[in-house]
Amino acid sequence: MKASTAQFSIVEGDEGLAERLESELLLSLALNQEQALNTGFTLSANNADGELIGGLVASTSYSWLLVKILWVKESQRNLGVGRSLMAATEAKARELGCHSVWLDTSNAEAKQFYDALGYEVFGQLENSEAHTPPDHCRWFMKKAL
Repeated sequence: MKASTAQFSIVEGDEGLAERLESELLLSLALNQEQALNTGFTLSANNADGELIGGLVASTSYSWLLVKILWVKESQRNLGVGRSLMAATEAKARELGCHSVWLDTSNAEAKQFYDALGYEVFGQLENSEAHTPPDHCRWFMKKAL
């Protein structure tokens, strides 16, 4: 086996590189496996003054929608902004031909929020007391559309 002559570097915060790597991976996968629509979208929520008060980043793959980021400004929480963003996202997922949505969270309050929207846990990662932070948990959740 021939050894690689590649040079490696750690790059932090280069969104352009991350997007290129994802694009290259999707192209490579398409050569070996039938693909569904792979696309991404972003939703924003703004108040009457145009100030950003929330938003969501999502992408599709294999007829699943992945919610990558959901953020609502602290002062706007529990007012329906997050619920409205998720409803719009689920509608867009259906429009794009997705059958289900998945996401992950390590915030217990966010988990309760997703529970109330009908999401169910399908996996989790947990830290022991010996790890930092101790007793940390990340829940992976899904919902059929």
